[in-house]
Amino acid sequence: MSEFKIPAPKQRLRRLRQSEAIRSLVRETSAEVSHLVQPLFVREDGTAPADIPSMPGIRRLTVDEAGQEAKELSGLGVPAVILFGLPSEKDPLARGAYDEGGVVQEAIRSVRHAAPDLTILADVCLCEYTDHGHCGVVRDGKIDNDASLELLARTAVSQAAAGADMVAPSAMMDGQVAAIRAALDQAGFEDTIILAYAAKHASAFYGPFREAADSSPVFGDRRSYQKDPANLRESLREIALDLEEGADIVMVKPALAYLDVLRAARERFDAPLAAYAVSGEYSLIKAAAERGWVDERAIVEETLTAIRRAGADLILTYHAKDVARWRGGNAHG
Repeated sequence: MSEFKIPAPKQRLRRLRQSEAIRSLVRETSAEVSHLVQPLFVREDGTAPADIPSMPGIRRLTVDEAGQEAKELSGLGVPAVILFGLPSEKDPLARGAYDEGGVVQEAIRSVRHAAPDLTILADVCLCEYTDHGHCGVVRDGKIDNDASLELLARTAVSQAAAGADMVAPSAMMDGQVAAIRAALDQAGFEDTIILAYAAKHASAFYGPFREAADSSPVFGDRRSYQKDPANLRESLREIALDLEEGADIVMVKPALAYLDVLRAARERFDAPLAAYAVSGEYSLIKAAAERGWVDERAIVEETLTAIRRAGADLILTYHAKDVARWRGGNAHG
């Protein structure tokens, strides 16, 4: 007999953890494939390198390959893609971003033809198209916010005209959502959705993306327009402003290091909320998994659940295709 008279627990929460069937019945949060968006990098120059050393499993696709990839993703049940372009030429005013025959515009048409039911998002920024690598127009060594708005608006309209369902402004220029909404409406694209990169932080997690998209700044950095990672209240102000300007969906980027921002946004706002599990998050997991240090699938499932639990309705993630494959795909609907 025990020396002590220890009372039996009145509540036994372990009862609800006895089997996977029971755990599934009471599970509070799920991260389904239907919540995921797969980013695609599309190159205009078919002879340019396809491999991205810092992002194993992700490639720079040609326009035709983007269509093929979209068809496969749709067959697996992934509902949406977001397109980033690598033009063959760059210039100070990012002309390739709003060219009707630009790489993203052509990729939109290719994806729409190959996978008619897939939702197409197009990133609206100038950094991949400028020869200086910044997200806006540069004048006298500084980013000219207001001069950048017209080019971002022209880019969004050209993408909508090509068939994009959503445009996703990511340049972090003040007033970009209002400028794009006005331009879309005036051009007859009132139904085009704006997914705003509302709280986009000046993060070290973007390194692999800048290699993939060839978008590193030639001088300086982006801290004068991307958010200070230390400021939570400022993130909520940015989100509120984008919603006032006409954003339909707002995003927090990156995801994992900013779960507190996601949670605060979910508690403050009723609008659909997106999160971007960015390139650095993907590459860290891939690198550890390749060394056998972590179980990739288990880590991805856990992190996506955490992002959803914090409040995200949809997640942009380079693991979307992997998750769909792991779960058996949805080729037959």
